Amino acid sequence: MAIITNPPALAATRNGSWPMLAVLLIGQLMCTVDALIVNVAMPTIGAHLHADGAQLQLITGGYTGAYAMLLITGARLGHRYGPRRTYLSGVAVFTAASLACACAPDGPALIGFRFVQGAGAALLVPQIFSIIQLRFTGQARLRALSAYAAVLSCGGVLGMILGGIIVTANLFGTSWRPVFGVNVPIGIALAVLVPAMIPADGPRSQSGRLDVAGLVTSSAAVLAVVLPLALGHQSGWPAWTFASMAAGVALAIVFVRTQRRAAKRCVLPLLNLRVLRSPGLRGGLAALSLSQVGYGSLLFVYTLYLQLGRHESALRAGLTYLPLSVTFGLVSYWWRRLPARLHGVLPAAGLVLTGAGLLLLASAGYGGLALIGIGLGLAVSPLFTRSLAHVPPDQAADASGLLTTTVQLSQLIGVAAVGSLYLSLGTHALPASAGVLAALAFAAAAIAGLRPASSKGSKPVIE
Repeated sequence: MAIITNPPALAATRNGSWPMLAVLLIGQLMCTVDALIVNVAMPTIGAHLHADGAQLQLITGGYTGAYAMLLITGARLGHRYGPRRTYLSGVAVFTAASLACACAPDGPALIGFRFVQGAGAALLVPQIFSIIQLRFTGQARLRALSAYAAVLSCGGVLGMILGGIIVTANLFGTSWRPVFGVNVPIGIALAVLVPAMIPADGPRSQSGRLDVAGLVTSSAAVLAVVLPLALGHQSGWPAWTFASMAAGVALAIVFVRTQRRAAKRCVLPLLNLRVLRSPGLRGGLAALSLSQVGYGSLLFVYTLYLQLGRHESALRAGLTYLPLSVTFGLVSYWWRRLPARLHGVLPAAGLVLTGAGLLLLASAGYGGLALIGIGLGLAVSPLFTRSLAHVPPDQAADASGLLTTTVQLSQLIGVAAVGSLYLSLGTHALPASAGVLAALAFAAAAIAGLRPASSKGSKPVIE
């Protein structure tokens, strides 16, 4: 039985519209914001629910862990059952879990609901790139990808700002609960708008069997890496954390082998490894990975510095990120207005600017955030475009799952590694941490400056 790589459920039609894109990106923003909106609310949640440090880490890490663990699975389910159907399913799960989080009576309940929330995000998010790839073409697709990258990149910073505002506002005396409750009306609106704005998927594909072995192996591999990263510092990095991460790496190797065997047995692989042959994807993923290690750890470390080192309020800490958020978002979308001859060097140049901004932040404490935002805007969105430019539409789900998983895992690694360094040195150790992040930015710049030789003479799919 042959595997159909472009089933009827994903038949491409080029009738993308900006209202359609707006609906897709609102879902992306909702999920990305939720990864960090909780951070500034942690002290308040801990006090109200009498949650200890381990529970607070799981409230944050549970969402990110489930999200990262199931992204590849969510991408494959979208490929099999149709991206619109899967997107709507993700919206329903995420919205219901958000309501449950807002009503959680204690820490363990909130942890469980956060895991479900992460699973809903993993269903929803991979479908966005798939629908963009299938419903937009030419320059419209380039603009859509720029907007997608801007939202994916800036959502975390926006989450920090909104979290500070919501907790400080204490709406109707509900304290931290609107941090989760704000998703409910958004999710209901999406459930209404998606059927009206996004064309139906068409008949479901029944080609091949879902690769259950790959699903179990990939989920276990990511969980084995994510769990110690989320809990390691709080527990003092005991031996089990390193053993778990080693097991995760071993399971990842097993997963790659199972995917190759699945393709040979005509089973629909969870991840089609052929997508890695797309020119620019491997180099783009490497540069994005390093940049996201730095970005994720910057948000974590700098928030601790503001709240513990400088004793800023949640509102003040959130608003401090405004220069970074505004410049990051604007540059991420408008970089294509720069002369086309410069586009190839923008990622490397942007990452160098990011490194310079981090060094300025290390020396001044508050300065450099706008420069970091400009640098990341010039780097991340073009890197997304370069990574995805040669991906065929029938492999859009694979690229989406791989890219979003890389982003999430890289940010977790950054929080665990650089965050632990910062906490071990003390709450005023911003210069050392920022220096490490600057080094990561410069290393990513070196990788981003290397144009893959295989891309020469290969016509980009999106152009």
